[in-house]
Amino acid sequence: MKKSLQLSFGIAFCASALVSLFIWLSGDYVKTVSPSYSLTALVFLMTFIPTYVVLEFLVFRKIQQIYLMFTDGKKPTTTDEIAELEKSANNWIAERSEEIEQLKKLETYRKEFLGNVSHELKTPIFNIQGYISTLLEGGLEDPKINRSFLGKAEKSVERMITIVDDLQSISQLERGVLELNEENFDVVALAKDVFESLEIRAKEKNISFELFNDSTQPVFVTADKFRIRQVFVNLVMNSVRYGKEGGVTQIRVNDIGDRVMVEITDNGIGIAKEHVSRIFERFYRADKSRSRELGGTGLGLAIVKHIIEAHNQKISVLSTEGAGSVFSFTLKKTVAA
Repeated sequence: MKKSLQLSFGIAFCASALVSLFIWLSGDYVKTVSPSYSLTALVFLMTFIPTYVVLEFLVFRKIQQIYLMFTDGKKPTTTDEIAELEKSANNWIAERSEEIEQLKKLETYRKEFLGNVSHELKTPIFNIQGYISTLLEGGLEDPKINRSFLGKAEKSVERMITIVDDLQSISQLERGVLELNEENFDVVALAKDVFESLEIRAKEKNISFELFNDSTQPVFVTADKFRIRQVFVNLVMNSVRYGKEGGVTQIRVNDIGDRVMVEITDNGIGIAKEHVSRIFERFYRADKSRSRELGGTGLGLAIVKHIIEAHNQKISVLSTEGAGSVFSFTLKKTVAA
């Protein structure tokens, strides 16, 4: 209201002053002194009243309504409502722009995700369809074909189950609904167990496993043992899958104060620099054709990242194309009783 009165008074004063100036310039000012006062006052009132009504009810109140809309009902903190409105409007536009940009990214991400899921499932489904069609068209009676094709169909079904299981795991991890069953366990013993379970796969490519520990004693950590085993299996399996013939995969466990640093190193094909920052994305493949040929769902590293972050820890990667990769992550060390 104060600003409306000030502006209205200023406009009315200027209008009445112009009328007085016009009368004075006309040369009849002395003869019309009394009428000129009346005319000036009339012009002042006729200008002041409608100007005040317009400013107060059609301008400033609308500005206040718009301001309250931008600020969720908060009143201006200064008397300069227009400046406050401009500031709030700019902030609101910036926030909405960020939201729109984020929504666009999510939409792109959703489309890519659906495309990747359909592509990953399409191959085993078409394989199963082809094997069954061959069996129905007469191959079922041929002992040289039936068992072979049924075995291949079974492998395709297993691949579909793996994809679905990985999708379920990462969905639970991303939504934060997966509860961690933390316990104290020896991470060195877990690494040995993973090496033993993947030894046959490693021998197919003549890859050797090496375990290093900066202490001869067990290293106990507090974490979900089942989920951390998933991390080890995914990372070691990747080192085998993309390792060179006759290569080596190493696991090193280092004590770093209240945490334990685990490093999984290989001398495989490595990752190109432009792909390193994206390898933890769902379905992201640095070499798509070769990745699908070697197996895997394209979700392994994304699951690994979510598991480690669910433990409030970090995972990182250093890689040189043609020389190998080093994946490292931390775990909370068990506090001695």
